[in-house]
Amino acid sequence: MAFTRAPGKHRRPSRTQRGTVRAAGVAALAGTGVVGSLAAPALAAEPAAAQTGLTPVVTLGDAVADRVDAQAAAQHEAAREAAEAAARKAAEEQARERAAEEAEQARAEKERAAREAERKRLNTFVSPIPGSYVSTGYKSGGAVWSSGSHTGVDFHAASGTPVQSVGIGTVVEAGWGGAYGNQVVIRMNDGTYTQYGHLSSIAVSVGQQVAAGQQIGLSGATGNVTGAHLHFEARTGSDYGSDLDPVAYLRAHGVNL
Repeated sequence: MAFTRAPGKHRRPSRTQRGTVRAAGVAALAGTGVVGSLAAPALAAEPAAAQTGLTPVVTLGDAVADRVDAQAAAQHEAAREAAEAAARKAAEEQARERAAEEAEQARAEKERAAREAERKRLNTFVSPIPGSYVSTGYKSGGAVWSSGSHTGVDFHAASGTPVQSVGIGTVVEAGWGGAYGNQVVIRMNDGTYTQYGHLSSIAVSVGQQVAAGQQIGLSGATGNVTGAHLHFEARTGSDYGSDLDPVAYLRAHGVNL
């Protein structure tokens, strides 16, 4: 009696069909990039399709998935480390820029302070005899003066009292001055001149630079005088006859008299 196999959808695939399905599955994985060079050794190590059916394909898929996950995790960690390194580099660059800006600001402030100190030093004036007072005023009349009037002012001072330059300047005369006795004439930093007469001694020489408050000699009674004092003049030039009001001159430079 002959038997015929009934047709039906549950018929088991042949060996050839199973092999074809497995190959197609692997090809699909390879085509999507999931199975690359990493999958090749696994495929080589798999037993023949005839022995295991579809099981090797499933095992291969799990192994590839694990490797892909590990690779993705490694890439994520590398990206995180790169981002952190970039952030550190940016922070360091910002810190360097801030430090450079602060250094530049400090340098500019230092220069500004130095300029201000120099300006103050150049513009500082003092009284020729600290604590003294004017005993004879400017333009006072009398036969004592050859011009008929006083061309300067007299500061009260006993003989031997220290006399100082009223400001920064250069000594242009230091020695005997006739009726002025021993005198010092200084060209001031602003181009004007100051004269100190009747000194008992001189402590500076021609060409010397002097500062405000620097001692230039001692008061006395040399020359045409009736007693010890300091004769002080302010002038537009170095010679007699170019006099200015000494009190107004000193007050204009911030000296209180």
